[in-house]
Amino acid sequence: MKLRYRVEALAARTVQSFVRVLPMSAVRLLGRGIGTLAYLLDLPHRRIAHENLALAFPNRPASERRALARNMFAHFGALLFELLKFGTLSRSQMLAAIEPEGEERVRQALAQGRGALFFTGHFGYWEIHAMAFALRIEPTSLLARPLDNPLLDAMLEEIRTSTGNRVIQRRGAVRRILKDLAAGRGVAILIDQHLHESDAVYVGFFQRPAATTSALAAMALRTGAPVIPVFALPLPRGRYRLIYERPVEPPLADAPDAVREFTQRCTDVLEMYVRRHPDLWLWMHRRWRDERAHAPLAAGDQPAASPGEIEV
Repeated sequence: MKLRYRVEALAARTVQSFVRVLPMSAVRLLGRGIGTLAYLLDLPHRRIAHENLALAFPNRPASERRALARNMFAHFGALLFELLKFGTLSRSQMLAAIEPEGEERVRQALAQGRGALFFTGHFGYWEIHAMAFALRIEPTSLLARPLDNPLLDAMLEEIRTSTGNRVIQRRGAVRRILKDLAAGRGVAILIDQHLHESDAVYVGFFQRPAATTSALAAMALRTGAPVIPVFALPLPRGRYRLIYERPVEPPLADAPDAVREFTQRCTDVLEMYVRRHPDLWLWMHRRWRDERAHAPLAAGDQPAASPGEIEV
């Protein structure tokens, strides 16, 4: 095993031991400071963030976009430190730190007996949301890609599953998702990363074509499971607001390009939240990787056909 992996894991465990004894408000402040330092030192990711923000907000002044990038780095520093801290809390402490909104929508959806598909992006405090969801409502399954560092991946899975959730690895995930939905269980999926696989579908994100997973829409159309957008926003004093939006209305299963249309509807909800809170989204990820992404879509335009989609 690479020495770098061991050093990274040791650093993460050391930070977790340190933040365990601090109040969450102090952990957030510390994390934001570390994130701001990363903005100053991590030139490659800072450049990606600036490029993405220029694509998404071409009419905003460059100084404003730079401030957004700096605040985004600060947020993700806070997210990392707060997640390590949150994993050390008792269940009663976790529940005391959250403020749910729209929870009745989830209970109504699960009562239908077809499970539920939850989606969000690398936005806000999505990891903490999933942990608290298991305590407030019921454990769910999380679709995730393993980290490159297996030691950090094991540590993250330990935190993710500490409240009863399960992790589904992307390879061979379709069968597991269908099984969980058939059992009336919830499955959570992130839909905001560039996808190389054949099940990518191109939809508009900030008026630019973005390769997006079609798994969410395909599974929903196949099973009839309701699709619920979820978001977690920071509150003062180290607390969190957990938001459950109304289920996204699906197109007819036999409608032309139903998977693409459903994926676009879900992406539109995510974009709405990113526009409201742009400093809470992962701008350092290369979301648009095709040359055509540099030419904005005109109103009413559809992205060109994707290379393939999951069969419904």
